[in-house]
Amino acid sequence: MPQNSKQKLELTWIGKGEEPKLEPRILIENPEYSYGDPNTENILIHGDNLLALKALEQDYAGKVKCIYIDPPYNTKSAFESYDDNLEHSIWLSLMKQRLVILWKLLTSNDGVILISINDDECHYLKVLCDELFGRRNFITSLIWNYEGNTDNQAKIINYHEYILVYSKSGKISDPAVIDPNISDNSKLFNSEIRNTIVKNGPKNPPKTVKIPVGFPANFKSGIIRKESVNFPKYNYDIYIENYKIQNEIEATTGWSSKSILEKFISNSFSSVLDSKMQETTFELTNTGAIEAVKKRENKKGHFISVLRGFGTTNQMRLYLEKLGVKFTYPKPIDLIKYLIEAFSDEGDIVLDSFLGSGTTAEAVLRLNYAKKKYDRKFITIELEEKNTFNVIIPRLKIAISGDNNEFVSYGGGFKFYELAPPLLTFDKFGNMIISPEYNAQMLAAAMSKHEGFHYQPDENKYWKQGRSSEQDYIFTTTQYITRPILDAIAEDLLSEESLLICCSQYESGLENAYPNINIRKIPAILLNRCEFKQDSDYSFNIVNSPLDELRPELGERIKQEPVVKAKDKLKHTTEMPDLFSQSLNE
Repeated sequence: MPQNSKQKLELTWIGKGEEPKLEPRILIENPEYSYGDPNTENILIHGDNLLALKALEQDYAGKVKCIYIDPPYNTKSAFESYDDNLEHSIWLSLMKQRLVILWKLLTSNDGVILISINDDECHYLKVLCDELFGRRNFITSLIWNYEGNTDNQAKIINYHEYILVYSKSGKISDPAVIDPNISDNSKLFNSEIRNTIVKNGPKNPPKTVKIPVGFPANFKSGIIRKESVNFPKYNYDIYIENYKIQNEIEATTGWSSKSILEKFISNSFSSVLDSKMQETTFELTNTGAIEAVKKRENKKGHFISVLRGFGTTNQMRLYLEKLGVKFTYPKPIDLIKYLIEAFSDEGDIVLDSFLGSGTTAEAVLRLNYAKKKYDRKFITIELEEKNTFNVIIPRLKIAISGDNNEFVSYGGGFKFYELAPPLLTFDKFGNMIISPEYNAQMLAAAMSKHEGFHYQPDENKYWKQGRSSEQDYIFTTTQYITRPILDAIAEDLLSEESLLICCSQYESGLENAYPNINIRKIPAILLNRCEFKQDSDYSFNIVNSPLDELRPELGERIKQEPVVKAKDKLKHTTEMPDLFSQSLNE
Protein backbone atom coordinates (compact mmCIF):
# COMPACT_ATOMS: atom_id res chain seq x y z
CA MET A 1 0.00 0.00 0.00
CA PRO A 2 1.39 3.46 -0.86
CA GLN A 3 2.70 5.39 2.10
CA ASN A 4 0.37 8.33 1.49
CA SER A 5 -2.80 6.20 1.38
CA LYS A 6 -5.22 7.20 4.09
CA GLN A 7 -6.11 4.24 6.26
CA LYS A 8 -8.91 3.90 8.79
CA LEU A 9 -10.26 1.27 11.11
CA GLU A 10 -13.31 -0.39 9.59
CA LEU A 11 -15.19 -3.66 9.41
CA THR A 12 -15.30 -5.31 5.99
CA TRP A 13 -17.31 -8.25 4.67
CA ILE A 14 -18.57 -9.90 1.51
CA GLY A 15 -20.97 -7.55 -0.28
CA LYS A 16 -20.09 -4.39 1.61
CA GLY A 17 -20.55 -1.33 -0.59
CA GLU A 18 -22.99 -3.10 -2.91
CA GLU A 19 -26.12 -1.72 -1.29
CA PRO A 20 -29.08 -1.20 -3.64
CA LYS A 21 -30.31 2.21 -4.73
CA LEU A 22 -33.62 2.30 -2.94
CA GLU A 23 -36.81 3.64 -4.44
CA PRO A 24 -38.29 6.35 -2.18
CA ARG A 25 -41.82 4.94 -1.90
CA ILE A 26 -44.82 6.88 -0.69
CA LEU A 27 -46.89 5.75 2.28
CA ILE A 28 -50.62 5.16 1.87
CA GLU A 29 -52.96 5.39 4.83
CA ASN A 30 -55.61 2.71 5.09
CA PRO A 31 -58.23 4.26 7.42
CA GLU A 32 -59.87 0.85 7.86
CA TYR A 33 -57.04 -0.11 10.23
CA SER A 34 -56.30 3.28 11.80
CA TYR A 35 -57.70 3.49 15.31
CA GLY A 36 -58.42 5.87 18.17
CA ASP A 37 -57.85 9.62 18.16
CA PRO A 38 -58.40 10.82 14.55
CA ASN A 39 -55.92 13.64 15.11
CA THR A 40 -53.15 11.37 16.36
CA GLU A 41 -49.65 11.70 14.94
CA ASN A 42 -48.74 8.13 15.89
CA ILE A 43 -47.88 5.98 12.87
CA LEU A 44 -47.95 2.21 12.36
CA ILE A 45 -46.44 1.07 9.06
CA HIS A 46 -46.81 -2.43 7.65
CA GLY A 47 -44.06 -3.27 5.19
CA ASP A 48 -40.35 -3.85 4.70
CA ASN A 49 -38.56 -1.60 7.16
CA LEU A 50 -35.75 -0.63 4.78
CA LEU A 51 -38.20 0.73 2.21
CA ALA A 52 -40.34 2.25 4.97
CA LEU A 53 -37.32 4.05 6.43
CA LYS A 54 -36.47 5.35 2.96
CA ALA A 55 -40.07 6.57 2.64
CA LEU A 56 -39.72 8.45 5.95
CA GLU A 57 -36.29 9.92 5.23
CA GLN A 58 -37.33 13.08 3.40
CA ASP A 59 -40.00 14.22 5.88
CA TYR A 60 -38.44 13.01 9.14
CA ALA A 61 -34.69 13.53 8.70
CA GLY A 62 -33.41 15.27 11.83
CA LYS A 63 -36.76 15.02 13.65
CA VAL A 64 -36.66 11.75 15.62
CA LYS A 65 -35.37 12.06 19.20
CA CYS A 66 -35.22 8.42 20.26
CA ILE A 67 -34.84 5.25 18.19
CA TYR A 68 -35.10 1.83 19.81
CA ILE A 69 -34.66 -1.26 17.65
CA ASP A 70 -34.57 -4.96 18.49
CA PRO A 71 -33.31 -6.50 15.22
CA PRO A 72 -32.86 -10.24 14.55
CA TYR A 73 -29.84 -11.43 16.53
CA ASN A 74 -28.45 -13.69 13.79
CA THR A 75 -28.13 -16.68 16.09
CA LYS A 76 -26.74 -19.85 14.50
CA SER A 77 -29.80 -21.79 15.58
CA ALA A 78 -31.89 -19.72 13.17
CA PHE A 79 -30.35 -21.35 10.09
CA GLU A 80 -30.83 -24.82 8.67
CA SER A 81 -27.31 -24.70 7.22
CA TYR A 82 -25.03 -22.03 8.57
CA ASP A 83 -22.16 -20.62 6.52
CA ASP A 84 -20.43 -18.35 9.02
CA ASN A 85 -18.87 -15.92 6.54
CA LEU A 86 -21.92 -15.76 4.29
CA GLU A 87 -24.52 -15.28 7.01
CA HIS A 88 -22.48 -12.73 8.92
CA SER A 89 -22.07 -10.81 5.66
CA ILE A 90 -25.79 -10.87 4.91
CA TRP A 91 -26.65 -9.73 8.43
CA LEU A 92 -24.10 -6.93 8.41
CA SER A 93 -25.21 -5.71 4.98
CA LEU A 94 -28.86 -5.64 6.02
CA MET A 95 -28.04 -3.83 9.25
CA LYS A 96 -25.79 -1.27 7.57
CA GLN A 97 -28.46 -0.20 5.08
CA ARG A 98 -30.97 0.40 7.84
CA LEU A 99 -28.57 2.04 10.29
CA VAL A 100 -27.46 4.60 7.71
CA ILE A 101 -31.04 5.87 7.30
CA LEU A 102 -31.87 5.63 11.00
CA TRP A 103 -28.89 7.86 11.81
CA LYS A 104 -30.17 10.48 9.35
CA LEU A 105 -33.55 10.54 11.10
CA LEU A 106 -32.13 11.46 14.52
CA THR A 107 -32.26 15.03 15.81
CA SER A 108 -28.88 16.73 15.50
CA ASN A 109 -28.54 17.92 19.09
CA ASP A 110 -28.98 14.85 21.27
CA GLY A 111 -30.96 12.28 19.28
CA VAL A 112 -30.25 8.79 20.62
CA ILE A 113 -30.37 5.33 19.03
CA LEU A 114 -30.56 2.21 21.21
CA ILE A 115 -29.95 -1.22 19.68
CA SER A 116 -30.73 -4.47 21.49
CA ILE A 117 -28.34 -7.29 20.63
CA ASN A 118 -26.72 -10.37 22.16
CA ASP A 119 -23.27 -11.95 22.06
CA ASP A 120 -23.66 -13.44 18.57
CA GLU A 121 -23.25 -10.10 16.76
CA CYS A 122 -22.75 -7.48 19.48
CA HIS A 123 -19.06 -6.88 18.91
CA TYR A 124 -19.34 -6.82 15.13
CA LEU A 125 -22.25 -4.42 15.47
CA LYS A 126 -20.25 -2.15 17.78
CA VAL A 127 -17.45 -1.82 15.22
CA LEU A 128 -19.98 -1.24 12.43
CA CYS A 129 -21.75 1.48 14.44
CA ASP A 130 -18.42 3.13 15.29
CA GLU A 131 -17.69 3.32 11.57
CA LEU A 132 -21.14 4.61 10.57
CA PHE A 133 -21.90 6.89 13.52
CA GLY A 134 -18.41 7.87 14.67
CA ARG A 135 -16.74 6.33 17.70
CA ARG A 136 -16.94 9.66 19.53
CA ASN A 137 -20.74 9.37 19.45
CA PHE A 138 -20.79 6.11 21.41
CA ILE A 139 -22.36 6.70 24.82
CA THR A 140 -22.40 3.32 26.55
CA SER A 141 -23.24 -0.36 26.34
CA LEU A 142 -26.16 -1.15 28.63
CA ILE A 143 -26.57 -4.67 29.99
CA TRP A 144 -30.10 -5.98 30.39
CA ASN A 145 -30.27 -8.74 32.98
CA TYR A 146 -33.29 -10.60 31.67
CA GLU A 147 -33.81 -12.58 34.87
CA GLY A 148 -34.77 -15.84 33.24
CA ASN A 149 -34.42 -19.36 34.62
CA THR A 150 -30.87 -20.23 35.74
CA ASP A 151 -31.69 -23.70 36.99
CA ASN A 152 -30.06 -25.62 34.15
CA GLN A 153 -26.88 -27.52 33.40
CA ALA A 154 -25.24 -25.17 30.89
CA LYS A 155 -21.51 -24.64 31.37
CA ILE A 156 -22.02 -20.88 31.27
CA ILE A 157 -25.55 -19.63 31.84
CA ASN A 158 -26.26 -16.68 29.56
CA TYR A 159 -28.23 -14.21 31.61
CA HIS A 160 -28.03 -10.93 29.74
CA GLU A 161 -28.30 -9.00 26.51
CA TYR A 162 -26.77 -5.69 25.44
CA ILE A 163 -28.22 -2.36 24.36
CA LEU A 164 -25.76 -0.19 22.44
CA VAL A 165 -26.37 3.54 22.90
CA TYR A 166 -25.18 6.21 20.45
CA SER A 167 -26.01 9.92 20.35
CA LYS A 168 -26.03 12.13 17.26
CA SER A 169 -24.01 14.77 19.13
CA GLY A 170 -21.94 12.44 21.31
CA LYS A 171 -23.84 13.77 24.34
CA ILE A 172 -27.07 12.96 26.13
CA SER A 173 -29.39 14.92 28.38
CA ASP A 174 -29.72 13.86 32.00
CA PRO A 175 -31.94 10.74 32.00
CA ALA A 176 -35.08 11.67 33.93
CA VAL A 177 -35.56 8.23 35.45
CA ILE A 178 -34.49 6.51 38.65
CA ASP A 179 -33.36 2.89 38.65
CA PRO A 180 -36.26 0.79 40.02
CA ASN A 181 -33.90 -1.06 42.34
CA ILE A 182 -33.06 2.09 44.31
CA SER A 183 -34.44 2.01 47.87
CA ASP A 184 -37.23 4.42 48.75
CA ASN A 185 -34.98 5.65 51.57
CA SER A 186 -32.18 6.65 49.19
CA LYS A 187 -30.79 10.17 49.42
CA LEU A 188 -31.67 10.45 45.73
CA PHE A 189 -35.20 11.29 46.81
CA ASN A 190 -34.08 14.18 49.04
CA SER A 191 -35.00 17.65 47.85
CA GLU A 192 -31.36 18.75 48.03
CA ILE A 193 -27.86 17.30 47.66
CA ARG A 194 -25.15 18.11 50.24
CA ASN A 195 -21.46 17.44 49.71
CA THR A 196 -18.27 18.84 51.24
CA ILE A 197 -16.16 20.73 48.72
CA VAL A 198 -12.79 19.84 50.28
CA LYS A 199 -10.76 17.75 47.84
CA ASN A 200 -7.06 17.31 48.64
CA GLY A 201 -4.56 15.49 46.46
CA PRO A 202 -1.82 15.97 43.88
CA LYS A 203 -4.30 17.40 41.38
CA ASN A 204 -5.83 19.76 43.96
CA PRO A 205 -3.04 21.73 45.65
CA PRO A 206 -4.08 23.91 48.62
CA LYS A 207 -5.42 27.34 47.74
CA THR A 208 -6.78 30.12 49.92
CA VAL A 209 -10.29 31.53 49.69
CA LYS A 210 -11.41 34.59 51.68
CA ILE A 211 -14.67 33.95 53.51
CA PRO A 212 -16.34 37.32 54.25
CA VAL A 213 -18.66 38.38 57.05
CA GLY A 214 -22.23 37.21 56.41
CA PHE A 215 -21.29 33.84 54.87
CA PRO A 216 -24.14 31.45 55.76
CA ALA A 217 -23.90 28.69 58.36
CA ASN A 218 -26.33 25.82 58.96
CA PHE A 219 -26.48 26.38 62.74
CA LYS A 220 -27.67 29.43 64.66
CA SER A 221 -24.69 30.43 66.84
CA GLY A 222 -21.41 29.21 68.22
CA ILE A 223 -17.63 29.23 67.91
CA ILE A 224 -15.49 26.94 65.76
CA ARG A 225 -11.88 26.78 66.98
CA LYS A 226 -9.45 26.78 64.10
CA GLU A 227 -7.28 24.02 65.66
CA SER A 228 -10.30 21.69 65.83
CA VAL A 229 -10.71 21.61 62.03
CA ASN A 230 -8.45 19.46 59.85
CA PHE A 231 -9.61 20.90 56.49
CA PRO A 232 -9.98 23.63 55.51
CA LYS A 233 -7.19 25.26 57.51
CA TYR A 234 -8.52 28.54 58.99
CA ASN A 235 -6.40 31.53 60.05
CA TYR A 236 -8.80 32.56 62.89
CA ASP A 237 -11.48 31.05 65.06
CA ILE A 238 -14.93 31.41 63.49
CA TYR A 239 -17.81 33.18 65.26
CA ILE A 240 -21.41 32.52 64.19
CA GLU A 241 -24.57 34.44 65.11
CA ASN A 242 -28.01 34.22 63.47
CA TYR A 243 -26.75 31.58 61.01
CA LYS A 244 -24.00 33.89 59.66
CA ILE A 245 -20.23 34.21 60.08
CA GLN A 246 -19.37 37.35 62.07
CA ASN A 247 -15.64 37.73 61.24
CA GLU A 248 -13.70 37.55 57.99
CA ILE A 249 -11.51 34.44 57.70
CA GLU A 250 -9.26 32.67 55.22
CA ALA A 251 -9.81 28.98 54.35
CA THR A 252 -6.94 27.00 52.80
CA THR A 253 -7.33 23.52 51.29
CA GLY A 254 -7.73 21.68 48.02
CA TRP A 255 -11.14 22.47 46.54
CA SER A 256 -13.56 20.61 44.31
CA SER A 257 -15.68 23.69 43.53
CA LYS A 258 -13.47 26.71 44.21
CA SER A 259 -14.64 28.81 41.26
CA ILE A 260 -18.32 28.21 42.06
CA LEU A 261 -17.71 29.04 45.74
CA GLU A 262 -16.06 32.34 44.79
CA LYS A 263 -18.92 33.08 42.39
CA PHE A 264 -21.38 32.46 45.25
CA ILE A 265 -19.45 34.88 47.48
CA SER A 266 -19.27 37.59 44.81
CA ASN A 267 -23.01 37.08 44.19
CA SER A 268 -23.77 38.24 47.78
CA PHE A 269 -24.44 34.65 48.88
CA SER A 270 -27.27 34.18 46.38
CA SER A 271 -27.55 30.84 44.58
CA VAL A 272 -25.45 30.20 41.48
CA LEU A 273 -25.48 27.49 38.80
CA ASP A 274 -22.86 24.78 38.71
CA SER A 275 -21.48 23.11 35.57
CA LYS A 276 -24.57 20.88 35.42
CA MET A 277 -26.87 23.91 35.70
CA GLN A 278 -27.90 22.93 39.23
CA GLU A 279 -28.92 25.73 41.60
CA THR A 280 -26.14 25.80 44.23
CA THR A 281 -25.49 27.54 47.58
CA PHE A 282 -22.78 26.99 50.24
CA GLU A 283 -22.91 26.69 54.03
CA LEU A 284 -20.49 26.34 56.92
CA THR A 285 -21.30 23.35 59.15
CA ASN A 286 -20.70 23.03 62.89
CA THR A 287 -17.69 20.77 62.16
CA GLY A 288 -15.99 23.56 60.21
CA ALA A 289 -16.61 21.93 56.83
CA ILE A 290 -17.97 23.95 53.93
CA GLU A 291 -20.70 22.13 52.04
CA ALA A 292 -22.23 22.71 48.63
CA VAL A 293 -26.02 22.50 48.76
CA LYS A 294 -27.54 21.71 45.38
CA LYS A 295 -31.26 21.87 44.73
CA ARG A 296 -32.36 18.61 43.15
CA GLU A 297 -34.36 19.14 39.98
CA ASN A 298 -37.32 16.89 39.33
CA LYS A 299 -35.85 15.89 35.98
CA LYS A 300 -32.64 14.63 37.52
CA GLY A 301 -32.49 10.86 37.64
CA HIS A 302 -30.25 7.98 38.54
CA PHE A 303 -29.53 5.70 35.58
CA ILE A 304 -27.46 2.53 36.10
CA SER A 305 -25.90 0.73 33.12
CA VAL A 306 -27.02 -2.72 34.34
CA LEU A 307 -30.80 -2.92 33.86
CA ARG A 308 -32.59 -5.11 36.39
CA GLY A 309 -36.08 -5.38 37.78
CA PHE A 310 -38.06 -4.77 34.60
CA GLY A 311 -39.82 -8.10 34.37
CA THR A 312 -39.16 -11.05 32.10
CA THR A 313 -40.03 -12.12 28.59
CA ASN A 314 -42.12 -14.93 30.08
CA GLN A 315 -44.19 -12.45 32.10
CA MET A 316 -44.66 -10.37 28.95
CA ARG A 317 -45.67 -13.46 26.98
CA LEU A 318 -48.35 -14.27 29.57
CA TYR A 319 -49.60 -10.67 29.43
CA LEU A 320 -50.00 -10.92 25.65
CA GLU A 321 -51.86 -14.20 26.01
CA LYS A 322 -54.38 -12.42 28.22
CA LEU A 323 -54.93 -10.06 25.30
CA GLY A 324 -55.63 -13.04 23.07
CA VAL A 325 -52.34 -13.07 21.13
CA LYS A 326 -49.13 -15.09 21.20
CA PHE A 327 -45.57 -13.94 20.67
CA THR A 328 -42.26 -15.56 21.62
CA TYR A 329 -39.67 -13.55 23.57
CA PRO A 330 -41.38 -10.12 23.73
CA LYS A 331 -39.31 -7.44 25.47
CA PRO A 332 -40.78 -6.37 28.84
CA ILE A 333 -42.84 -3.23 28.39
CA ASP A 334 -41.47 -1.69 31.60
CA LEU A 335 -37.95 -1.95 30.15
CA ILE A 336 -38.85 -0.16 26.91
CA LYS A 337 -40.96 2.43 28.73
CA TYR A 338 -38.00 3.14 31.04
CA LEU A 339 -35.61 3.60 28.10
CA ILE A 340 -38.02 5.86 26.22
CA GLU A 341 -38.55 8.04 29.29
CA ALA A 342 -34.78 8.19 29.89
CA PHE A 343 -33.81 9.19 26.36
CA SER A 344 -36.73 11.32 25.14
CA ASP A 345 -38.80 14.26 26.34
CA GLU A 346 -42.39 15.37 26.04
CA GLY A 347 -43.24 16.18 22.44
CA ASP A 348 -40.51 13.95 20.98
CA ILE A 349 -40.85 11.32 18.26
CA VAL A 350 -39.90 7.75 19.16
CA LEU A 351 -39.20 5.28 16.33
CA ASP A 352 -38.99 1.48 16.24
CA SER A 353 -38.39 -0.14 12.85
CA PHE A 354 -38.44 -3.74 14.18
CA LEU A 355 -41.72 -3.50 16.08
CA GLY A 356 -42.24 -7.23 16.75
CA SER A 357 -45.17 -7.55 19.14
CA GLY A 358 -45.79 -3.78 19.42
CA THR A 359 -44.11 -3.16 22.77
CA THR A 360 -42.55 0.18 21.83
CA ALA A 361 -45.87 1.59 20.62
CA GLU A 362 -47.69 0.50 23.77
CA ALA A 363 -44.84 1.83 25.92
CA VAL A 364 -45.31 5.31 24.42
CA LEU A 365 -49.06 5.14 25.05
CA ARG A 366 -48.48 4.10 28.67
CA LEU A 367 -45.86 6.79 29.23
CA ASN A 368 -48.16 9.49 27.85
CA TYR A 369 -50.94 8.25 30.11
CA ALA A 370 -48.66 8.24 33.18
CA LYS A 371 -47.48 11.80 32.43
CA LYS A 372 -51.03 12.97 31.71
CA LYS A 373 -49.78 14.36 28.40
CA TYR A 374 -50.23 12.83 24.99
CA ASP A 375 -47.47 14.53 23.06
CA ARG A 376 -44.80 11.84 22.74
CA LYS A 377 -45.39 10.29 19.33
CA PHE A 378 -44.36 6.94 17.86
CA ILE A 379 -43.43 5.83 14.37
CA THR A 380 -43.31 2.04 14.16
CA ILE A 381 -42.68 -0.43 11.35
CA GLU A 382 -43.41 -4.15 11.09
CA LEU A 383 -42.94 -6.45 8.10
CA GLU A 384 -44.76 -9.63 9.16
CA GLU A 385 -48.40 -9.57 8.06
CA LYS A 386 -49.68 -12.02 10.69
CA ASN A 387 -47.75 -10.16 13.32
CA THR A 388 -49.18 -6.80 12.24
CA PHE A 389 -52.83 -7.83 12.04
CA ASN A 390 -53.03 -10.61 14.65
CA VAL A 391 -50.73 -9.20 17.34
CA ILE A 392 -49.92 -5.48 17.06
CA ILE A 393 -53.25 -4.02 15.98
CA PRO A 394 -55.43 -5.93 18.50
CA ARG A 395 -52.86 -5.24 21.24
CA LEU A 396 -52.84 -1.50 20.56
CA LYS A 397 -56.63 -1.36 20.33
CA ILE A 398 -56.91 -2.73 23.86
CA ALA A 399 -54.14 -0.40 25.07
CA ILE A 400 -55.99 2.59 23.62
CA SER A 401 -59.57 1.68 24.59
CA GLY A 402 -59.13 -0.82 27.44
CA ASP A 403 -61.95 -3.25 28.17
CA ASN A 404 -64.56 -3.86 30.82
CA ASN A 405 -62.38 -6.11 32.93
CA GLU A 406 -58.71 -5.71 33.83
CA PHE A 407 -57.10 -3.58 31.11
CA VAL A 408 -56.71 0.18 31.52
CA SER A 409 -57.55 2.59 28.70
CA TYR A 410 -54.38 4.60 27.96
CA GLY A 411 -55.99 6.70 25.24
CA GLY A 412 -54.34 7.98 22.08
CA GLY A 413 -54.49 6.33 18.68
CA PHE A 414 -52.52 5.47 15.55
CA LYS A 415 -52.77 5.85 11.80
CA PHE A 416 -52.08 2.77 9.72
CA TYR A 417 -49.96 3.00 6.58
CA GLU A 418 -48.62 0.65 3.97
CA LEU A 419 -45.96 1.14 1.34
CA ALA A 420 -47.11 1.87 -2.15
CA PRO A 421 -46.02 -0.71 -4.73
CA PRO A 422 -43.02 0.04 -6.95
CA LEU A 423 -43.71 3.09 -9.10
CA LEU A 424 -42.41 1.45 -12.28
CA THR A 425 -43.01 -2.04 -13.58
CA PHE A 426 -42.63 -3.95 -16.86
CA ASP A 427 -45.42 -4.39 -19.36
CA LYS A 428 -45.91 -7.62 -21.33
CA PHE A 429 -43.41 -6.41 -23.92
CA GLY A 430 -40.67 -5.79 -21.38
CA ASN A 431 -41.01 -2.00 -21.42
CA MET A 432 -40.74 -0.05 -18.17
CA ILE A 433 -44.04 1.72 -17.46
CA ILE A 434 -45.78 3.41 -14.55
CA SER A 435 -47.46 0.80 -12.39
CA PRO A 436 -51.21 0.57 -13.10
CA GLU A 437 -51.74 0.43 -9.32
CA TYR A 438 -50.91 4.13 -9.12
CA ASN A 439 -53.79 6.56 -9.30
CA ALA A 440 -53.33 10.26 -10.06
CA GLN A 441 -52.77 11.36 -6.50
CA MET A 442 -50.30 8.57 -5.79
CA LEU A 443 -48.33 9.41 -8.92
CA ALA A 444 -48.14 13.10 -8.02
CA ALA A 445 -47.03 12.29 -4.48
CA ALA A 446 -44.46 9.77 -5.70
CA MET A 447 -42.93 12.14 -8.24
CA SER A 448 -42.73 14.87 -5.60
CA LYS A 449 -40.76 12.52 -3.37
CA HIS A 450 -38.50 11.34 -6.22
CA GLU A 451 -37.65 14.91 -7.18
CA GLY A 452 -37.09 16.13 -3.62
CA PHE A 453 -40.34 18.10 -3.25
CA HIS A 454 -42.86 17.99 -0.42
CA TYR A 455 -46.26 16.93 -1.69
CA GLN A 456 -48.58 19.84 -0.78
CA PRO A 457 -51.33 20.39 -3.36
CA ASP A 458 -52.44 24.00 -3.58
CA GLU A 459 -56.18 24.57 -3.24
CA ASN A 460 -56.28 27.27 -5.91
CA LYS A 461 -53.57 26.46 -8.44
CA TYR A 462 -53.80 22.93 -9.82
CA TRP A 463 -50.19 22.94 -11.03
CA LYS A 464 -48.77 23.57 -7.58
CA GLN A 465 -48.77 20.00 -6.28
CA GLY A 466 -45.56 20.11 -4.26
CA ARG A 467 -42.80 22.49 -3.26
CA SER A 468 -39.13 22.27 -2.41
CA SER A 469 -38.93 25.86 -1.19
CA GLU A 470 -41.22 28.86 -1.00
CA GLN A 471 -40.90 29.46 -4.74
CA ASP A 472 -40.03 26.10 -6.35
CA TYR A 473 -42.94 23.86 -7.39
CA ILE A 474 -43.65 20.56 -9.13
CA PHE A 475 -46.55 19.51 -11.33
CA THR A 476 -47.11 15.89 -12.41
CA THR A 477 -49.62 14.91 -15.08
CA THR A 478 -50.13 12.17 -17.65
CA GLN A 479 -51.81 14.69 -19.96
CA TYR A 480 -50.03 15.56 -23.20
CA ILE A 481 -48.56 19.04 -22.62
CA THR A 482 -49.16 21.42 -25.52
CA ARG A 483 -48.02 24.98 -26.11
CA PRO A 484 -51.39 26.49 -25.02
CA ILE A 485 -51.32 24.52 -21.75
CA LEU A 486 -47.74 25.60 -21.05
CA ASP A 487 -48.50 29.23 -21.96
CA ALA A 488 -51.46 29.28 -19.55
CA ILE A 489 -49.32 27.93 -16.71
CA ALA A 490 -46.47 30.34 -17.51
CA GLU A 491 -48.87 33.29 -17.44
CA ASP A 492 -49.98 32.23 -13.95
CA LEU A 493 -46.39 31.65 -12.74
CA LEU A 494 -44.73 34.58 -10.98
CA SER A 495 -41.33 35.75 -12.21
CA GLU A 496 -39.59 34.66 -9.00
CA GLU A 497 -41.21 31.20 -9.07
CA SER A 498 -39.93 28.09 -10.84
CA LEU A 499 -41.79 24.96 -11.89
CA LEU A 500 -40.82 21.39 -12.75
CA ILE A 501 -43.38 19.63 -14.96
CA CYS A 502 -43.29 15.81 -15.05
CA CYS A 503 -45.47 14.40 -17.80
CA SER A 504 -45.75 11.39 -20.08
CA GLN A 505 -45.48 13.37 -23.34
CA TYR A 506 -45.12 16.97 -24.45
CA GLU A 507 -45.14 18.90 -27.69
CA SER A 508 -41.76 19.24 -29.40
CA GLY A 509 -39.89 22.48 -28.79
CA LEU A 510 -41.22 23.19 -25.28
CA GLU A 511 -37.97 22.26 -23.48
CA ASN A 512 -36.62 25.82 -23.43
CA ALA A 513 -39.82 27.76 -23.93
CA TYR A 514 -39.62 29.44 -20.53
CA PRO A 515 -36.49 29.92 -18.39
CA ASN A 516 -38.30 29.17 -15.15
CA ILE A 517 -40.14 26.04 -16.38
CA ASN A 518 -38.41 22.68 -16.76
CA ILE A 519 -40.21 19.80 -18.49
CA ARG A 520 -39.27 16.12 -18.03
CA LYS A 521 -40.79 12.88 -19.29
CA ILE A 522 -41.86 10.04 -17.05
CA PRO A 523 -40.93 7.28 -16.68
CA ALA A 524 -37.73 8.16 -18.59
CA ILE A 525 -36.41 10.48 -15.86
CA LEU A 526 -36.63 7.66 -13.31
CA LEU A 527 -34.77 4.96 -15.20
CA ASN A 528 -31.41 3.98 -13.69
CA ARG A 529 -32.05 6.27 -10.73
CA CYS A 530 -33.01 3.48 -8.32
CA GLU A 531 -34.24 -0.10 -8.18
CA PHE A 532 -37.95 -0.67 -8.64
CA LYS A 533 -38.29 -4.01 -6.85
CA GLN A 534 -40.91 -5.75 -4.80
CA ASP A 535 -40.83 -5.34 -1.00
CA SER A 536 -39.70 -8.91 -0.36
CA ASP A 537 -36.40 -8.28 -2.13
CA TYR A 538 -35.25 -6.17 0.83
CA SER A 539 -36.78 -8.19 3.66
CA PHE A 540 -34.78 -8.82 6.80
CA ASN A 541 -35.76 -12.48 6.64
CA ILE A 542 -32.45 -14.29 7.17
CA VAL A 543 -33.65 -15.57 10.53
CA ASN A 544 -36.77 -17.36 11.58
CA SER A 545 -39.64 -15.16 12.67
CA PRO A 546 -40.03 -15.01 16.45
CA LEU A 547 -43.77 -15.40 15.93
CA ASP A 548 -45.41 -18.49 17.41
CA GLU A 549 -48.24 -20.27 15.67
CA LEU A 550 -50.99 -17.71 16.03
CA ARG A 551 -54.45 -18.34 17.34
CA PRO A 552 -57.05 -18.28 14.56
CA GLU A 553 -59.28 -16.17 16.80
CA LEU A 554 -58.39 -13.26 19.05
CA GLY A 555 -60.76 -13.69 21.99
CA GLU A 556 -64.09 -12.15 22.77
CA ARG A 557 -62.64 -8.87 24.11
CA ILE A 558 -61.24 -7.92 20.69
CA LYS A 559 -64.17 -6.91 18.51
CA GLN A 560 -62.92 -6.53 14.95
CA GLU A 561 -63.32 -7.83 11.43
CA PRO A 562 -61.54 -11.02 10.32
CA VAL A 563 -57.84 -10.52 9.67
CA VAL A 564 -57.21 -9.81 5.98
CA LYS A 565 -54.53 -8.09 3.98
CA ALA A 566 -54.81 -4.33 4.00
CA LYS A 567 -53.66 -4.11 0.41
CA ASP A 568 -56.97 -5.27 -1.06
CA LYS A 569 -57.17 -1.78 -2.48
CA LEU A 570 -54.92 1.15 -1.68
CA LYS A 571 -56.77 4.24 -0.55
CA HIS A 572 -55.69 7.84 -0.99
CA THR A 573 -57.87 10.72 0.11
CA THR A 574 -56.14 13.75 -1.43
CA GLU A 575 -58.25 15.23 -4.22
CA MET A 576 -56.60 16.35 -7.44
CA PRO A 577 -57.84 18.12 -10.58
CA ASP A 578 -58.96 16.25 -13.66
CA LEU A 579 -55.69 16.54 -15.62
CA PHE A 580 -55.06 12.83 -15.01
CA SER A 581 -57.97 11.65 -17.10
CA GLN A 582 -55.68 9.84 -19.54
CA SER A 583 -54.17 6.45 -18.77
CA LEU A 584 -51.11 6.61 -16.57
CA ASN A 585 -49.20 4.45 -19.02
CA GLU A 586 -49.86 6.35 -22.22
